[in-house]
Amino acid sequence: MIKRIFSSYPSRNLRKIGFFILLVYLCIVLIINCLELTNFIDYSDLNLNNEIYSAPSFQHFCGTDRLGRDVCYRTLKGSSIALEVVFLSLILAVGISLPLGLLSGYFGGLFDRSLSLIMDTIFSIPVILLSVVIAFVIGKGIFNASLALCIVYSPQYFRLIRNQTILVKSETYIEAAQISGADNKRILLKYIFPNVINSLPILLSLNAADAVLVLGSLGFLGLGVPVNVPEWGSDLNLALAALPTGIWWTALFPGLAMFILVLGLSFIGDGLEENLIE
Repeated sequence: MIKRIFSSYPSRNLRKIGFFILLVYLCIVLIINCLELTNFIDYSDLNLNNEIYSAPSFQHFCGTDRLGRDVCYRTLKGSSIALEVVFLSLILAVGISLPLGLLSGYFGGLFDRSLSLIMDTIFSIPVILLSVVIAFVIGKGIFNASLALCIVYSPQYFRLIRNQTILVKSETYIEAAQISGADNKRILLKYIFPNVINSLPILLSLNAADAVLVLGSLGFLGLGVPVNVPEWGSDLNLALAALPTGIWWTALFPGLAMFILVLGLSFIGDGLEENLIE
């Protein structure tokens, strides 16, 4: 859908817009964490002296929620949680799937068939359903949420690396390296690895956008991070009850923050994909 709406924009422009959006979010995370470390701001959940459901004003730019907590702070802090969970999950997924995909595609045999069967089984389960089941089993927590997303996305990276490895190992220069006496470790690291990771950044950026939505879904269902940690999905869940009464700000700002981040990550992925095709 994003590609259709912005089809008239060159891929380079989409990529620049996406990286700019991501840079803004990273700056927000850095500023918020620095202000917390220096105790410059104090929006503790235990400090509930603010008026509940206060409309946006100069004192609270995005208003307050049902407990008097500042919506602006919770939305900005939610950026830190989202990026932390998503990036950690994708790093874990790549760290697990990359070596397994290389070894499976290169050596083949029973190891390849067994591992492919496991990954294909995981891949066949819908992302939301699988992430909900895993999060329910292992419980709440930033690392637990990252682990749930890691398990969900690992099969995609495994399949990509494995298939690319199978294609590359049939090239003549790989046969020449084997004939010249190069061992398997040297062939994998020097000849195969650099040629199978070209499309990995595209899948990473697109999965990052999807992971933000999955994390929000887990938080909305109460299965993501603990309740005392600001997170967009859980805030949207709490905002639903107040929305029919005209309390719109508790839902608008977390939802808008999630939408813009997903849009930026999608722009990066679409731009990289079009650039690779060209």
